[in-house]
Amino acid sequence: MNSFDIKVVGRVQGVGFRYYTKRKADDLGLVGTVKNVQDGSVHITVVGEAPILLEFITWCHTGPATALVESLIYEAIPPQDYEGFEILR
Repeated sequence: MNSFDIKVVGRVQGVGFRYYTKRKADDLGLVGTVKNVQDGSVHITVVGEAPILLEFITWCHTGPATALVESLIYEAIPPQDYEGFEILR
């Protein structure tokens, strides 16, 4: 299993980004968390197999139709232990 921290920058709050991120992660069988950050970005921690993570990260570059992603910053991190994918407040 692989794990990534992802920071999504742009118009990504107030547009359903967290909801659609959870939906995409659930569809792909990934686990982790997504939350809004005070600086206006969205933070994602995601765990899964490499090919599926690549598909997820590719999706994050655009997100849902209502979002406008300006940049994506991600890095591999030590594997995290999650039971599902949840939206954090």
